[in-house]
Amino acid sequence: MITLDGNSLTIQDVARVARREETEIRISEDAKARIAASRRLVDEWIERGEVIYGVTTGFGEFANVTIPHDDLRQLQQNLLRSHAAGVGEPLAPESIRAMLLLRANALAKGFSGVRLAVIEQLLTFLAKDILPVIPSRGSVGSSGDLAPLAHLALALTGEGVVTLPGTVRTKVPASEALANAGLPTLVLEAKEGLALINGTQMMTAIGCLMLHRAKQLADLADISAAMSFEALRTTDRAFDPRIHAARPHKGQQFVAERMLRLIEGSEIRKSHLENDPRVQDAYSIRCIPQVHGAVRDTIEFVERTLSIEINSATDNPLIIPDSPPPFQGGGRGVVGSHLEGGNFHGEPIALALDYLAIALSELASIAERRTERLVNGALSNGLPRFLTKHGGLNSGYMIAQYTAAALVSENKVLAHPASVDSIPTSANMEDHNSMGSIAALKLRNVVKNVETVLAIELLCAAQGIDFLAPLKPGKGTGKAHEQIRAKIPTLEYDRNTSGDIANVLDIIQGAEYINQVNHAIGHK
Repeated sequence: MITLDGNSLTIQDVARVARREETEIRISEDAKARIAASRRLVDEWIERGEVIYGVTTGFGEFANVTIPHDDLRQLQQNLLRSHAAGVGEPLAPESIRAMLLLRANALAKGFSGVRLAVIEQLLTFLAKDILPVIPSRGSVGSSGDLAPLAHLALALTGEGVVTLPGTVRTKVPASEALANAGLPTLVLEAKEGLALINGTQMMTAIGCLMLHRAKQLADLADISAAMSFEALRTTDRAFDPRIHAARPHKGQQFVAERMLRLIEGSEIRKSHLENDPRVQDAYSIRCIPQVHGAVRDTIEFVERTLSIEINSATDNPLIIPDSPPPFQGGGRGVVGSHLEGGNFHGEPIALALDYLAIALSELASIAERRTERLVNGALSNGLPRFLTKHGGLNSGYMIAQYTAAALVSENKVLAHPASVDSIPTSANMEDHNSMGSIAALKLRNVVKNVETVLAIELLCAAQGIDFLAPLKPGKGTGKAHEQIRAKIPTLEYDRNTSGDIANVLDIIQGAEYINQVNHAIGHK
């Protein structure tokens, strides 16, 4: 069971919930007390006629319009309707589940002034796997992911469209789904609509899922690189720990040690250890620790940033019970404060996700260069051209490298940072925006491309190792090769290369492939 308290959610928890590996979620008793305390403050302020942004006023440039007491509920529902302006293909179910979880956890911190019933509705949708249909485009990443979260929140109130569980998810009106499931239609009170949509949960949800996969891709890249190392019969001198002690970046040292573990016991390496005429190899082999290690260091930075974000209050205003008055002003009495600020701004996430996209693009870039060496007879240290024994009549894996090159080129466009752009909105009240949602969507495409480039390297490296039989690869590379050959036979004559790539992708999806290799080398 996952317990939400607004402070201790992990990225692993987010991935488990998104994949439906964990469906039991509860709110801690301490969080319930904080939620109740902040809600009492909102109710008291409303009774006193307090002027509070988005609670008793309009939104954005309409903050100077005071809303009559009798219209406060309508104000919140209108907010969701007007802000549900998203367009484009819907987000994937995994991303939507992550958004529901993250929004519930942010509200559970007790700084948002919502009733417990609002958070419970989010968790009920998660438990029953009723997922709002959320268009992927429309957020500029400040004031939160307003449009996507408005689509999410509308469904809680019985408006909009949802999908129901099933092999093929069925779209139905939210009102119908609530009725059929025997669920209440949530009627929003003051502040609650604003609390639901002020936040970074779309960009952060996608970011968490892509980070989770990025960590797996870092392991996968080491494996594919080690298999290329074997097939190309290169030197392991560049992995000597003394080199990396002289430049002690954490990721670099980790990768160098991991490469030695992956090739440990290699008969291929031993066969040319003593009489290898080469002093050093090309950068794509020699600099594996430096490049892969820098990517791992980037992943660690992004993980720290996202771990903070998923346990943060990101709406506005924040309701702070029992805090001393920092200065004189409305609502800042001894019982608590409402603080108008900008925690919804997505800049920390936008920058981190752009950084991750750049780093992962480098994993693909260096992998494609190793693939080129595998298929290029002038660079492959004796392997057949394009990894086929019957060249001419057969083209082997010639075009697999083209595909890798195309994806690497596409990543160069996708790696351009979204966060350096800003377009003012809301009549220039919101005059600097993060574009974090765009960074998240680009990152999602980069991850898919990197995964495919690594699959192509694994495919070609496995073919290269086959030509070196009966010599056996190392403990880790041997297990990696074995798993591929269990499902994909050696290429003797040309066949549908796309099918081979798809089959490798099937093998490396999830964590099982990596876990098998890590177990073989005694590495977590």
